[in-house]
Amino acid sequence: MPAYILKRLILMIPLLIGITIICFGVMHLAPGSPTDLETQMNPRASAEAKARLRAMYDLDKPFHQQYFLWVKKLAIGDLGRSFSSDHRLVADKIIERLPITIVINVLSMILILVIAIPLGVLSAVRQDTLFDRITSVFVFIGFATPTFWLALLMMILFGVHLDWLPISGIRSLNHEYLPPAEAFLDLVKHLILPIALSAFGGLAGLSRYMRSNMLEVIRQDYIMTARAKGLSEWVVIGKHALRNALLPVITILGLSVPGLIGGSVIFETIFAIPGMGQLFYMAVMARDYPVVMGILFIGALLTLIGNLIADVSYALADPRIRVA
Repeated sequence: MPAYILKRLILMIPLLIGITIICFGVMHLAPGSPTDLETQMNPRASAEAKARLRAMYDLDKPFHQQYFLWVKKLAIGDLGRSFSSDHRLVADKIIERLPITIVINVLSMILILVIAIPLGVLSAVRQDTLFDRITSVFVFIGFATPTFWLALLMMILFGVHLDWLPISGIRSLNHEYLPPAEAFLDLVKHLILPIALSAFGGLAGLSRYMRSNMLEVIRQDYIMTARAKGLSEWVVIGKHALRNALLPVITILGLSVPGLIGGSVIFETIFAIPGMGQLFYMAVMARDYPVVMGILFIGALLTLIGNLIADVSYALADPRIRVA
């Protein structure tokens, strides 16, 4: 196992290089330039000033030179400086916004696992019952509902009409003046809608995967043997069937790791949450290449790590894989 993990870690290096080259190229194919926001709306910006600005950002260099300059900085842990007016370090911007994105997505992932796995198991055990049909309808609604549209409905219902929950930000304006208990409750209220929205689509998909996997497992011969030995149904399902049914789900969870950033773009933008998703959206709109590449690099790294975690988890869950 250690040799396998080391081999995978070494293979991650050329994969990361290939991913960054593609992302860097696609980003430069997008219309517009980072200097447009500073020059197009300024009638005094001469052609010479535009040229100096492009030279300052190294945009006057060929594509391959720009890429190698970025890789050279990345090799020493420098993601560069933002092209925005504050010219802050990209790493500082990411570190500043990363915690809230991780908190929201980890909590939503926990919520998905706590609900989706039991829901999928019960749907499989009670196949073709009223419970199974109701959950199937729920799943299809979850798949078909656009995230942005559902977010607007939730904001109108719970934030405007019922006035139960706030609809933007993660803190109230008077948050710093609240007692600790009320400040924590204020934070929880702000997180309810984003976490629920983030979990809704994943909950529907994961529960359906769990149901199909469980249906396949409970038809196996060893399950029939366990029942023939007189074991209780919950021991058969919980101890013998569930472990094997979780194997394909492990892969899905591993591939969900990069979604901690990518899936945040929609709901962080809608709810005005100062996280990585909102930062990425603003950077794309401003053609802020260093910030976009920094976030894409982290997303690519999380994708490869997620695949590695899924493979290792497979081996831990199934002894046959460890033997092989």
